[in-house]
Parts: sequence; structure tokens; C-alpha cells
Amino acid sequence: MLYAGFMSAAPPPVPASQDPVQPQELLQLGIDPDEPCLRADAARNRARLLEAAALLVAERGADSITMEEVAAAARVGKGTVFRRFGDRTGLLTALLDHSEKKFQAAFLTGPPPLGPGAPPAERLRAFGLAMLRRSAEELELQLAAEPEAGRRFTSPPRRVLRHHVTLLLREAVPDADCEVLAHTLMAQLDPALIHHLIRQCGMPPERLESAWLDLVDRVTGPASAH
Repeated sequence: MLYAGFMSAAPPPVPASQDPVQPQELLQLGIDPDEPCLRADAARNRARLLEAAALLVAERGADSITMEEVAAAARVGKGTVFRRFGDRTGLLTALLDHSEKKFQAAFLTGPPPLGPGAPPAERLRAFGLAMLRRSAEELELQLAAEPEAGRRFTSPPRRVLRHHVTLLLREAVPDADCEVLAHTLMAQLDPALIHHLIRQCGMPPERLESAWLDLVDRVTGPASAH
């Protein structure tokens, strides 16, 4: 079985992570750190703009939308968009940040099995399914925000996600090299790979979800203990 041979030999003690996630890397869930005291009308406008931008990105891709189109879709003045986000890059960054906050809230404090309260293997299964579905819904946005090669594994959002997977693996398979194994599992959830498999290879999302569940079961199931 996958990883059975790797886990059968007792690995040396795993040292503490050399790349720990710092508390400030956890996004301030539900809070815009730049504007903590938005007026109610400004907060509503911001939410409408982000919702409109998300719909346009899903329909046409991140590269083709303009600030003017987002303003029209949200039924606000063009100046409101520029005042709120500065430029198109700022808008897309805010949109992805908003999505990251919602997802972090779900796996850090939300209900099980994605959130606390379920066994680690169940949480891993739920985490991957949620990641795959999120990526399928906002694939263009995630590809547009893809870090450059030198920052691919060090950008704060990815570090937080990988750290979470590492912690769950340490509970589920404490004898494994969980830091390396977390990289392996996260590779199956990479937006570029999801784009290739769904858009270029024509695989249905359900096949990717089934493959994730199979991978987690093989890694954390009874065979991994032998």
C-alpha cells in the first residue's frame, strides 16, 4: 500500500520544525487589519465589491476583469472601488485574503469534522475535500495569486495550511516524518495540479475527491502501522 513501506521502518526522531508558523501568520479571521473600524455602509460596500469580484473571476477569469466592471456589478461608483482597494492587484489580493480568512475560520474554529472535535484522520479527509471544492470554485483566482517559484512553499497562507496538515498527521501517525508527509499530501491539493487534471485532462472533481480520501486512508489506516 502507498507509504506502507515508508512507515514500516522506524524513522529517527523527528526534530522540531525548522520552518515554524508564527502566530502573526494566522490571518486575523473576520478582521481587515488595515481598516478595523469600517462604518456599516462602508463594510457593506466592501462585501458587495468582493462578492461581485468573486462572481466575475469565476465567470471570466482573474485576468479579464476590470475595476469598472466590478463597480458596475456591485452597483457602486467606480471611485469607491479604487478608494477601497487601490488598484486591480489590491482587489484580487483582498478577494483571496477574504477567502483565506473564511477557510482558516472553518478548520481552526468551525464545526467538525473540518473543525476541532473529530479524529485527526477524519479532519484530514474533510480538509482535503474542502480544499478541492474551494479550489474548483475559485480556481482562476488562486492561479492568478500563485506565488513565484522562490516563494511557493514559504508564502504565509500556504505555511498555515501545511502546518495544520502536519499537526493532524502527528496525531494520526506520530511515528511518520510528518513534515515531509504534509508536503506530499499538500501536493495533491495544489491549484496548478487541480487546474491540469480538471481543465486539461477532463477529470471530474469527484475523481479527485475520491483519490484524496483514498490517499488519507492509506496513510492513516491500519496498514500504515505495520
